[in-house]
Amino acid sequence: MRTAPTSRCDRDGVDGGRSRGRSWALRPPLAALVALSITIATFAAPPARGVDLVIEAPADLEPVARRLRAMDPAGLERIAETLGLEAPGPPIQILLADEGTPLAQSAPAWVSGWAWGALGRVVLLPRRVPAYPDGSLGELLRHEVAHVLIARAAGGRPLPRWFNEGLAMVTAGGWGLGDRSRLTLTLLAEDRMDLDTLDARFRAGGGDIGRAYALSGALVHHLVRRHGAGTPAAILRGVRLGLSFDDAYTRAVGRTLESELDGFWRRLDFTYRWLPFLTSSATLWIGVTALFLLAARRRRERDRELEMRWRSEDEAMIRWNPSPPPADEVELEN
Repeated sequence: MRTAPTSRCDRDGVDGGRSRGRSWALRPPLAALVALSITIATFAAPPARGVDLVIEAPADLEPVARRLRAMDPAGLERIAETLGLEAPGPPIQILLADEGTPLAQSAPAWVSGWAWGALGRVVLLPRRVPAYPDGSLGELLRHEVAHVLIARAAGGRPLPRWFNEGLAMVTAGGWGLGDRSRLTLTLLAEDRMDLDTLDARFRAGGGDIGRAYALSGALVHHLVRRHGAGTPAAILRGVRLGLSFDDAYTRAVGRTLESELDGFWRRLDFTYRWLPFLTSSATLWIGVTALFLLAARRRRERDRELEMRWRSEDEAMIRWNPSPPPADEVELEN
């Protein structure tokens, strides 16, 4: 569970870029300026500067802290660059908490880390085995730091949970064979769903959370693969400049999120449902058996046709070449 505490935007009553208290809209000149800024950010974003971490740990977890401090910072810099952050901001505070502390006791047993994006703080529980989508403590650290950088790239404004988690997965760990395998298993249990339902799965607990991660990561990976690596940075910049998430997405991509979701589900249906079935060994043997039965049926039909042809030829010969009369009849005539 990587749910951040309520941010200032949430307390002010902003939900997905739409104010609950009153409706608002960008004036045409301002909307054009936002669109131009998004385009410039997509194609001319300079490389991001380094991401600074301050890792704190109790004495018994200090060896773990030293290993994390020795990690290559290039991975975090690539995350910031992908998100369009020219300046990643102040140092991010990483706290390693031991079991038995109030922080560890306040989190469910399956939670191994979480982030406060608006505060720039991350809590990790090293004694717990990281759960999907993280396979190690290093991957967990990159994932949680990605949440902080995403919040900064969006200017602290709220983002849909599926986009936040999926983007952290794709930027921190990529999209590999393990994710595809998890997605295949997810599609065995899940049908098409809208984005509100996908967001709700993160609050359901149990196996729903793992499936929500797999679908969210697949959707963001689909967006990046289809529209380019600069798409997340363009969307986040639009949100930071005041657009709602849906409007920022439309400005950056050129199509609505609803139409994109429909294409995403069609691709999943073919790639992860029909294609594995069509190329599986069971399907191969079913196809071979069907061809054998079809060939046997065709052979029986040909034999039946040949037998009927021979029978008709025999009957024709009998009509035109009658057999000679018996010998006693011939003697009687004589």
